[in-house]
Amino acid sequence: MSVQIFHSNGPVCTEQIAAQLAASFVPGTLVAMRGGLGAGKTAFVRGACRVLAPGERVTSPSYAIINRYDGPVPVYHMDAYRIGSEDLIGIGWEDLLAENAIYFVEWSENLEGALPSHGLTVTFEVTGENDRRITVERREEGVC
Repeated sequence: MSVQIFHSNGPVCTEQIAAQLAASFVPGTLVAMRGGLGAGKTAFVRGACRVLAPGERVTSPSYAIINRYDGPVPVYHMDAYRIGSEDLIGIGWEDLLAENAIYFVEWSENLEGALPSHGLTVTFEVTGENDRRITVERREEGVC
């Protein structure tokens, strides 16, 4: 496992960090995101989609649960705030994983044990009004 730490001074910087990281994502990459409300999770996905799905309008999937963005490889953006592992079958999660897309899961801690073991965990810590510490942990070296 490798760890990188970034410091962001606002949403634009968070988006830039995500775009840099997303350039190395391959089909099957799953990004498990952790952090409180307003910590920057959706801004991170918006930045990543600048590279992965240019031209797509990225919004929080809070009410839709899952948003799909079309790029050369499909991108799925899930909000697990109101769901648990037992709800994944009902939303077709296994079918989505079979698509070999790129996946972003907000509130991934609510799905402990149900997510693939490979990919990245991105943790957002609020360190000031607009400042964030973003910790990126890559699991199973060589997958992403």
